[in-house]
Amino acid sequence: MTEGIRNDWTIDEINDIYNLPLLELVHRAATVHREYNDTGEVQVCTLLSIKTGGCSEDCAYCPQAARYNTGVDVHALMKKDEVLEYARRAKEAGSTRFCMGAAWREVRDNRDFDKVIDMVKGVNEMGMEVCCTLGMLSEGQAERLAEAGLYAYNHNLDTSSEYYNEIITTRTYDDRLRTLDNVRKAGVTVCCGGIIGLGEQHADRIKMLHTLSTLPSHPESVPINALVAIEGTPLADQPRVDIWDMVRMIATARILMPATMVRLSAG
Repeated sequence: MTEGIRNDWTIDEINDIYNLPLLELVHRAATVHREYNDTGEVQVCTLLSIKTGGCSEDCAYCPQAARYNTGVDVHALMKKDEVLEYARRAKEAGSTRFCMGAAWREVRDNRDFDKVIDMVKGVNEMGMEVCCTLGMLSEGQAERLAEAGLYAYNHNLDTSSEYYNEIITTRTYDDRLRTLDNVRKAGVTVCCGGIIGLGEQHADRIKMLHTLSTLPSHPESVPINALVAIEGTPLADQPRVDIWDMVRMIATARILMPATMVRLSAG
């Protein structure tokens, strides 16, 4: 039997788990997984960029930042009918969750946000889990999305609070945590994880997992992203993430947050 759902993990405990011999770590994670999850179930999620490029932020990994020359074509917000057609195709292909992403620093109360609200309603009516990742949200904006039928909101921490300013300076770690709190208050499920391969140390990965696993409620979804280094970004020359580093992160996340859906991602 496992220890159950805990929100009081210590850094030392997580460090000990993370550094277990690999096969022992994987075995322990598999035991936890079988206790809390359907072992035959994998959820397929489709992500669509509904507004691409031109972002004012300086996230060192992101090709959509306007300040980097990455060859990304800037596109304004897509039309609702186009988005719903992508969602329909995704559902036919087996996806049960559809996530819409916009390259914004924050949501603004304007016509574009009204259009996103209509998109959320439309995808929800198709019977899919609707997810959005739109940047920072106020409590009122989170409530509007919830009323429209939003199921999940993605807002990653990216890395540890200690390493964070090496990667992003245009919003704070507390800004991210505040958005997560606003989402939770609105009754929307939380999708929050991070990226490995940013140049961080193993200690930073452990600290990020500590932050996630000691939130008042564990995120319902935790994406573990392996950096895809894009030419033109400051992290273009980062080496590929070792597969066993990914396995170690995924297994540790599973043990710390037994009922959370750990999502395998790249970003």
